[in-house]
Amino acid sequence: MKLTFLGTGTSCGVPTIGCQCYTCSSTDPHDKRLRCSALIETETTRILIDCGPDFRQQIMSQPFRKIDGILITHAHYDHMGGMDDIRPYCQFGEINVYADPMARQGMLQMLPYCFAEHRYPGVPAIRLHEIHKHEPFSIGDLDIVPFQVMHHDLPIVGYRIGPLAYITDMKTIDPTEIPYILGAQVLVVNALRQKPHHSHQTLDEAVVFAHKIGARQTWLIHSSHDIGRHEEVNASLPPDIQMAYDGQVIII
Repeated sequence: MKLTFLGTGTSCGVPTIGCQCYTCSSTDPHDKRLRCSALIETETTRILIDCGPDFRQQIMSQPFRKIDGILITHAHYDHMGGMDDIRPYCQFGEINVYADPMARQGMLQMLPYCFAEHRYPGVPAIRLHEIHKHEPFSIGDLDIVPFQVMHHDLPIVGYRIGPLAYITDMKTIDPTEIPYILGAQVLVVNALRQKPHHSHQTLDEAVVFAHKIGARQTWLIHSSHDIGRHEEVNASLPPDIQMAYDGQVIII
């Protein structure tokens, strides 16, 4: 299984518009972070996790072939604001999109023209599937188990995909959800910045969580400019917990 980080940044991206801070002024390409999204691929199956407003830019670097499914973590714009740009992939057939009830409702509100009785020609052809925590489903040869984390007081979805656990925008997690993550070889989890935030993990909180899960390797995502520069942050972390970067490819 191949994991490609299409984007590892927070909702504003890095550099942030109008900012000249230490991180935003970096010339290191590792400090250029588009909004969070990931591509999971096997020889026969291709899945996108989240489809944010940078999707078009992100996917242009990838081979043009069928996307078998899109997994939505939650209905915030930075995680599903690029859904209209999946139109070219509809030549392969309807796009299967998987979302929990709240994200499903958000999709219907954001893209009503895709679900109208009489659709305008050329709009994305989306087949929307409602999913629920702990209820497994499969896409191609990939078995997926959704679990729940808390984005402040908003329940959102994390995904266990075989040896991979993928989490974004988490602040807390109920202990009953931990068994769905334990045993993962690779953990992807959010680390927003150094200072506390009401709805996202800090870097220190992400490290503590990574140690609790004990994956062979943890990759940190959804990072803002406030976290610091990629090279310096990674130098402060243990080798098994590192910041991911846009375009990075991991073989699991």
